[in-house]
Amino acid sequence: MARNPRYDVLFEPVRIGPKTAPNRFFQVPHASGMTNAAPHVRAAFRGMKAEGGWGVVCTGACSIHESSDDSPFPFASLWDEADVRAHAVMTEAVHRHGALAGVELWHGGAAAVNRTTRMAPLSPSGVPWMATHVGFMSSARPRVMDAGDIRELIRWHAEAAVRAERAGFDILYVYAGMGYLPYQFLMSEYNHRTDAYGGTVRNRVRLVEELIDATREATHGRCAVALRISLQELRARASDIAETEGHEVIGHLKDAPDLFDVKMDYSATDCAASRYTPEGSHEPVVDFVKRCTDKPVVGVGRFTSPDTMVSMVRRGVLDFIGGARPSIADPFLPQKIATGREEEIRECIGCNICISSWHDGVWVRCTQNPTAGEEWRRGWHPEIVRKDAEGQVLVVGGGPAGMEAALTLARRGYRVALAEAAREFGGRLRFESALPGLKAWNRVAEYRLGRLRQMENVALYPESPLSADDVLGFGADHVVVATGAHWQPVLCNPNELPGARLDAPRVYTPDDLAAGVTVEGPVAVFDYDNYYMGSAVAEALSAQGHAVTYITTAGAAAAWGFMTNEQPLVHQSFANRGIGYRTLEVVTGFDGETLSLAQIFSGAPAQIAARSLVIVGMRQGGSALYDALAARDPAETRLRSLHLTGDANAPGAIAHAVYQGHRTARELGLPAAAIQIGRDAPFALRDLPAAEAAE
Repeated sequence: MARNPRYDVLFEPVRIGPKTAPNRFFQVPHASGMTNAAPHVRAAFRGMKAEGGWGVVCTGACSIHESSDDSPFPFASLWDEADVRAHAVMTEAVHRHGALAGVELWHGGAAAVNRTTRMAPLSPSGVPWMATHVGFMSSARPRVMDAGDIRELIRWHAEAAVRAERAGFDILYVYAGMGYLPYQFLMSEYNHRTDAYGGTVRNRVRLVEELIDATREATHGRCAVALRISLQELRARASDIAETEGHEVIGHLKDAPDLFDVKMDYSATDCAASRYTPEGSHEPVVDFVKRCTDKPVVGVGRFTSPDTMVSMVRRGVLDFIGGARPSIADPFLPQKIATGREEEIRECIGCNICISSWHDGVWVRCTQNPTAGEEWRRGWHPEIVRKDAEGQVLVVGGGPAGMEAALTLARRGYRVALAEAAREFGGRLRFESALPGLKAWNRVAEYRLGRLRQMENVALYPESPLSADDVLGFGADHVVVATGAHWQPVLCNPNELPGARLDAPRVYTPDDLAAGVTVEGPVAVFDYDNYYMGSAVAEALSAQGHAVTYITTAGAAAAWGFMTNEQPLVHQSFANRGIGYRTLEVVTGFDGETLSLAQIFSGAPAQIAARSLVIVGMRQGGSALYDALAARDPAETRLRSLHLTGDANAPGAIAHAVYQGHRTARELGLPAAAIQIGRDAPFALRDLPAAEAAE
């Protein structure tokens, strides 16, 4: 198909210093969990984006020296020749498809407490990062950098730049954002220095300027030098000589880098969940940069609409359309726009499961794209599924797992029937996407249904509840059961194990709310699931006019939502809606009028008034249909295979359900020997040729 001409501007080449990007699609540096320990996994993940049409593809934060160690969180490094070789695998994969490769040279300063290297953290003035989440907390405090340390930092950066060029990178970043060391020099609360690097904004900018110059000089101008800078706090601060400190900083640096990469200061606003933040949310903070410099500017905003992308360029907000999350959800987003297939874009839903993977210390995962992170290990391509199958498959259950299984099976060549008991497909998404802020999550269903409806080898059967006899009478060769899971009205014990079922008046679960039950207020929501459901239900009930009290076993509302950047925004939402919350408590009883509670550690009792209780805790999988089919004599059923997948197999987030459905479909009908899982390994100095290792 031909490209829509209104999108032509997105495919113009753009100069970045000595380099030229082939188009305006720029995969900015983002965490992937893929460190130098998995060089081929990382190369395949990044290379897939270049194959999909991203003109610039960057790796994530890459430590320049042992004094910047972010463990236990996954981070890459450029410390020696083994690291050079590891990164070269990635740049080779990116260059193979005509894209530029970028690297985010990084020093964490006081925000990297060096748990593994045990080196004292560095900072401008000895001011620590006072983390509020246990995963980031440490009793280690930084030391004050003296003039020699600053010279060493600049040397480390220059030497890392040389190694980066040798690894094949075209764009080298200076990273002055998100609380890391150059950022700490910019910010007055971190920087109390009285020398040439502290005091005035002009002095606080000096280190960033010198790092840019040293990076360019080290590579003799052959590589482009980018500055990644957080502007949320700087733009909010008054300046004596400019509109804000942000304007003043950019004014001092306007000619220094070859590219400005602009972002927010905090993860919860930089990578905000769609639940609370729309597409393009960065614009009010970063829109001034292009008015201050002639250098190209890239920024993000969870861009999925090509019309929004064009608007960013036409209105002079950005030169490059930055993508992190959208590039994970659909590595082929640029190619689909280029070939007039915008309706096939697998749009990011902003759930931030990808971000949670970094917090978990594992390779990136994605709700929309189950192949993310599996490109090398399992050989999965997000767009190409080898047609290697024939016969018919009946998929029972039209939720996320069932739809993904049906789509992938159809792409493999099977004739697929997808049966759903309800009138509409979508499964759990029918209810969940109607909760406050979660509308974008329905893209999971919309994308898959859109593709399924266009496939000649797929038949869709809504309003089709099936018994075991119905299934066998259908005559399919293979059956996949994806009938979902169910919330249970079960309490949680102080030992954090599920307790007894609570039989009392007006006790509900999210399934009851989805079925349309009428709830009487005041309402208590007891959440020991601790992801999005409990807080979203509380918000929904509040929007209906009920007085709501949210109760959790954890220390904060939506405790696991910290992993997805939702937790701070949940607390803000509760405050705005007047939702009360109680933490570190379990429900011990309810009589329809009074809710009994106990402090989870001390057992101290408490009571509150409530007419209804919604329990959001345990989900139960399993399938009576699957059990009935599995109990039949195989000679009678004549089924070649029977599979249980998605939440029915093992309940989890939507991402888990989609992944299970995809894997079931990829592996269905294959002998065990044909299912190969690659195991990556790091390069080490001892493994390199002697001459290379000695360089």
